[in-house]
Amino acid sequence: MNNVIQIVASHILGTLSREELRNLMLPAGHAPLLARRRAEMIISRVRMVAALFALLTPLWIIIDMLVFVWPVSGMLAGGRILVSLAFGMLALSYGKSTKMADAHRALAIMFGIPTLFFVYSHPLLSHFQMVGPAAAIAAGYAFLPFVMVAGLSVFPLTAVESVLFALPVLLAEALVALMQLDMLNWSSHLGAFWLLFLITAVAALAGMSQLSFMISLVRQANHDGLTGCFSRSSGEELLDIQFHIAARSGEPLSIVFVDLDNFKKINDGFGHDVGDQALKTAADALRSNLRTGDILLRWGGEEFVIILPGADCATAARVIARLRERGMESRPEGGRLTASFGIAERLADGATDWRQLVETADQRMYQAKLTGKDRCVGCAEQQ
Repeated sequence: MNNVIQIVASHILGTLSREELRNLMLPAGHAPLLARRRAEMIISRVRMVAALFALLTPLWIIIDMLVFVWPVSGMLAGGRILVSLAFGMLALSYGKSTKMADAHRALAIMFGIPTLFFVYSHPLLSHFQMVGPAAAIAAGYAFLPFVMVAGLSVFPLTAVESVLFALPVLLAEALVALMQLDMLNWSSHLGAFWLLFLITAVAALAGMSQLSFMISLVRQANHDGLTGCFSRSSGEELLDIQFHIAARSGEPLSIVFVDLDNFKKINDGFGHDVGDQALKTAADALRSNLRTGDILLRWGGEEFVIILPGADCATAARVIARLRERGMESRPEGGRLTASFGIAERLADGATDWRQLVETADQRMYQAKLTGKDRCVGCAEQQ
């Protein structure tokens, strides 16, 4: 049975790895850069949609005034004014945030506003007997939940997020049906609810497709094509994120600056293709000896930076000692491929930002170079 499920999943989902599939299903565990990019996109689209509806919602008051009698038109107008004000406030909020918590909050508010209006307006219209254009417009209010769940497709959401954001809309539809306050019979209600569920599923798949595309783009944009490490531009962003996390929590954060020894001789003596292979080999060796959660960046040329979240000086020294003991394969002319390492730690070195921390680690790497190469200068030696 498991083999059958795997075969079906492979045909539907292609060559997705377990990690990629988990990223499409669950919001927890996303890489910091992906989470930041996703938050920025969700908030941007929420604000854009909110601004659009803040402008369009009051315009429908004219239609309500033309087709509905008083006091129905007045009650609907009051609701629409409140909805427009709420959308306007949302459009002006969260402008500079890059946090997923704010993205979730903004999205919840955006879906909550029309859901409350639906719960208010649909039963209200059911109390009045209507004919002609008024009946047609009143029936159109029943389609608001369909518009809302279809809107999920605009956002790069995981499967779990899509379900959670659609759930209040589905519950609102069920509540109206249970109250039997609208103009539809029960068979129509069941059909409408089933259609709403199907639209939710399609919208969730569309959101997951957007997320999958975003994951691919973020990976390509943020990783060095040769070594597979994070690039310097994305690495600087990761350093900023990790430094602020460490500063808020009061935890240590170590940075290791790595420079391969005598690398120019490889390029000059054997060509850049061999040099590129040596860089890939070195990156693989560095990566394979890191802890879960550690981050490897290619800083430029034969230089790398390792981010060690939660690691103090002693822990960072042990990580590098294990790496040096296991080695980084061989040089093309024979002998071991070695590197010089410099360690800096946020608390021990009193760094006020990530740039200062990297600069300190860089200086200690140069001390390792000047004192013979193939060695590590750590923060403990500087105290």
